[in-house]
Amino acid sequence: MAAAALTREGGEDAFRRLFRFYRQRDASDLRGVVDFSVPGAQVFRSQLSISSVSDQDAYRAGLQPVSQWKAYGLNGYPGFIFIPNPFLPGCQRHWVKQCLKLYPQKPNVCNLDLHMAPEKTIDLWGQSKEQLRRKGSSKGEPRSLLEKLRWVTLGYHYNWDTKKYSANHHTPFPSDLAFLSEQVAAACGFRGFQAQAGILNYYHFDSSLGIHVDESELDHSRPLLSFSFGQSSIFLLGGLKREEAPTAMFMHSGDIMVMSGFSRLLYHAVPRVLPNPEGRALPSCLDQALSSDLPVGSVIEHSSDEDWQVCAKYLQSSRINMTIRQVLAEGQKFPEESGTNREGQAPSEDSHHQENSRAKRHKPNTDS
Repeated sequence: MAAAALTREGGEDAFRRLFRFYRQRDASDLRGVVDFSVPGAQVFRSQLSISSVSDQDAYRAGLQPVSQWKAYGLNGYPGFIFIPNPFLPGCQRHWVKQCLKLYPQKPNVCNLDLHMAPEKTIDLWGQSKEQLRRKGSSKGEPRSLLEKLRWVTLGYHYNWDTKKYSANHHTPFPSDLAFLSEQVAAACGFRGFQAQAGILNYYHFDSSLGIHVDESELDHSRPLLSFSFGQSSIFLLGGLKREEAPTAMFMHSGDIMVMSGFSRLLYHAVPRVLPNPEGRALPSCLDQALSSDLPVGSVIEHSSDEDWQVCAKYLQSSRINMTIRQVLAEGQKFPEESGTNREGQAPSEDSHHQENSRAKRHKPNTDS
């Protein structure tokens, strides 16, 4: 049955029907998915604020000059901007390594903290790298701790129980990721954006992200930024109500999405993670080596061959997504609350992801 026909069926809401359609269909039945590498009728070119980001600052963030980016919008979704891979050759590797090696470290919070002793989660990379490097293709092999990672929170740590942020649970936001986010936001017309909270999601081929709206931030006038690395996915962007049928689109390694204005509070989800369309173990953009001549003040660091071998093995069956938000407007403070869970952690390991396992019994996801 075609995806369009599903939206007219009775019973469950239109978003859930299409979510299930793309969740269950094989990769050959994806005719209705928007592909920004070959933009169709629903897609139009978006204007960027080229003068807001100097070429030098773009280079420092590992990005091409903004004048070379392509940016697209979707009819019916004002404020939505899609930027196909604007990263310089080799620079995606830096962000992959940070998401696997640095960002899961304490004091940041991850799903493994919920059922493991603190001393067991201090160095996930160190405990996993040899196992990952030796990993074969057998599904029966035990998973490393990095492969059990589902989410990491940065800056203001999201409280999965109350669905709120608080002043009580905050750790320093990574300066390199803040700089990258500020340049992308400025190029999209949001100068002065402050990266205050981040949620990193770690997907495998059996992973999905449930239907939700990102509304916990106190300032909705600032955009939500989304960065993807590794294997591809289908992203569903809906409306203000779940009865509105979503638009499906591909996200590939290096792609950036910006949700702002009207699109900032729309329902969205990720029903499927797919092998990259090139049919290779990794997309070719991740094979590119980093230039040895990095600009002064670059936030990008060279990865050792040893480190990249571990990252590459992980990404052969995985996708990493970083979503960055500004929680508070300039000068805004959190309201006084009592009885808040100070630690702001999730009630269960897989409440954020839905997979082909018993984890489906957990409550649906709340944030991307």
